[in-house]
Amino acid sequence: MADLLPDLRQLRAFVAVADEGTFTLAAKKLFLTQSAISHSMRALEESVGCKLLTRLGKKTVPTGEGEVFLRRCRRVLGELELAGRELDGLKRWGQNRIRIGAPHSLARFLLPTVLREFRDCFPRCEPSIESGDTAHLLERLRDHELDVVIGLRPRDAGDVESQPMFRDSMMFLVPPVHEWAEARIAPAEEIESTQFIIYARSTETHRLVEDYFTALGIRPRAPLVLGDMEAIKEMSKVGIGVGILAPWVATREIEEGSLVTVPVGGPPIEREWAVFWNRDRPLSLIEETFAGIAAMIGSELGVRCCDQPPR
Repeated sequence: MADLLPDLRQLRAFVAVADEGTFTLAAKKLFLTQSAISHSMRALEESVGCKLLTRLGKKTVPTGEGEVFLRRCRRVLGELELAGRELDGLKRWGQNRIRIGAPHSLARFLLPTVLREFRDCFPRCEPSIESGDTAHLLERLRDHELDVVIGLRPRDAGDVESQPMFRDSMMFLVPPVHEWAEARIAPAEEIESTQFIIYARSTETHRLVEDYFTALGIRPRAPLVLGDMEAIKEMSKVGIGVGILAPWVATREIEEGSLVTVPVGGPPIEREWAVFWNRDRPLSLIEETFAGIAAMIGSELGVRCCDQPPR
């Protein structure tokens, strides 16, 4: 192939001829003369170094090489058309929106920073936020009722696209007077009799905690199950039970010393967080920017999770 690249007028002319079947109809479609179309095709074939069109009866059709090139041309022109629509939308006040889904933990600890950065890029875009469990939010995403979701990766999310944000590990949270706090260890023989406080049923976090106990081969006491992480922290502080949470959810309490992290024994309780979107349509410029910012801020949160020592 020659070093020269075709220009957009040549690509549009080629696609028009392939679609219409004649130079005359292609010229009418593009509001050009037939000689202009002929000139564009000669220049294009010289540029790519092969014959792209051939006569078949009264019609002009792509050659084998032309069919391959045609698919790429359609993709290029389609992306340019989408970019044009997005840029046109950015010029219009009040017509930009993004519908975001986030679990309560990320809505509190991650989303404010993401939205601050996002608004610097798109000050006229009005985001709407829906909080809930990731599984519910992904269903809303599949139904096109949300544009993008940030949340915990479930076991099976094969029908949506995703971009990783960060990984974390859950730990035991106890008050500083708890016997585990000084030893920085949870004795295996005490786990089965301990009252744990864990997050809501029918969530990925709850399933991971259950898998942890199963891997240890023990059946603990029936846990207290709460749908509010703030309540889990408060009950852990006063010794109602041992909370099982990721340390970043309790950063303030750990720093002030009202809660102490104790590593879980046995296999780690690891989670992966990601940005999700529908695979049946490309992300808009606004959505792609939000996803990129969320992934960047999330990765920074993940680094802090890994660097934070137990207290």
